[in-house]
Amino acid sequence: MTTPVIETNALTRSFGELIAVDAMTISVEPGETFGLLGPNGAGKTTAIKMLITLLPPTSGDASVAGYSILRHAGEVRRMIGYVPQMLSTEGTLTGYENLLIFARLYDIPRRERKTRIRSALKFMGLEGDADRLVRTYSGGMVRRLEIAQSILHRPPVLFLDEPTVGLDPLARKAVWEHLDGVRSEYGTTIFMTTHLMEEADSMCDRVAIMHRGKVVVIGEPDELKASIGREGATLEDVFIHYTGSELESGGSYRDVSRTRRTARRLG
Repeated sequence: MTTPVIETNALTRSFGELIAVDAMTISVEPGETFGLLGPNGAGKTTAIKMLITLLPPTSGDASVAGYSILRHAGEVRRMIGYVPQMLSTEGTLTGYENLLIFARLYDIPRRERKTRIRSALKFMGLEGDADRLVRTYSGGMVRRLEIAQSILHRPPVLFLDEPTVGLDPLARKAVWEHLDGVRSEYGTTIFMTTHLMEEADSMCDRVAIMHRGKVVVIGEPDELKASIGREGATLEDVFIHYTGSELESGGSYRDVSRTRRTARRLG
């Protein structure tokens, strides 16, 4: 039996009286692509921020790649890559220069930096665009560059917070083809959030659905579709079944504003 690469134990985060993540207990296996789904405000991003040590839990604990997020935060950070929903590249620099900054941040030895950067750019299909300013990239290219940044130090775990938000279908397809390559080449475990049910259905080995801070159901997409007892059910039907009508809630003004800003910058 394999040891989970991500494991949470009653992981909880409160903001005053609001319980954003309520006693989350999940485990993710090595090499798995795991999707965390839920309406805006369900607690998905808060959960990721705790797992990557950007936000301390109110109670509970979690381990990532064998390290406690409470006791070994520095080790956790060295073992993960992270692609946030908001852009994390600098448009006034080239693709190569963006990766060079990350190589220094990750303490990649100087003698290995050039080779490692060129390898990551080639792997993500950006080798020919390395010396272009990032502000001239398409949205899909920007996302692939961000993924190249996040895997530069070859982490065993990659966290993705809505990685294809604002991308057109062709760009989404290209991003996921490259992420499939990351998983098969490096054995990387991928932990992601998405609002695209079709994407979660096709890309994730298992998904968990959050509702009002709680994980209400977890399993393989086909298992969850069978669980609601409806012939021809889709993952969207499963989502609505377990979260009520909140699929159409749209989230808060802040959620909508953030998503639209990201979409404009990627477009």
